[in-house]
Amino acid sequence: MPTYQYRCVDCSTDLEAVQRFTDDSLTDCPACDGSLRKVYSAVGVVFKGSGFYATDNRTKGKAAAASPTDKPATTSVPSGSSSSASASSSSTGGSSAA
Repeated sequence: MPTYQYRCVDCSTDLEAVQRFTDDSLTDCPACDGSLRKVYSAVGVVFKGSGFYATDNRTKGKAAAASPTDKPATTSVPSGSSSSASASSSSTGGSSAA
């Protein structure tokens, strides 16, 4: 069950209450019978176990693939595509106006 923190509006007394999600919020201060407000703050989260970090699932093969290599990656261009590129430039006039 979660622990909720409350603060009294009138006397600034802080208190914590362990309540279910379905329970109603506390409204009366036990010290002065003033009104209580919930206090919201950052929650510290700890992930335990494996699988929470990028390095947990890496194998040597994937790490080697991600590292830079000596040879740049080359792509093969089919022989028919270079002639179609030159044909398209000749159909548009072939000369530049610069």
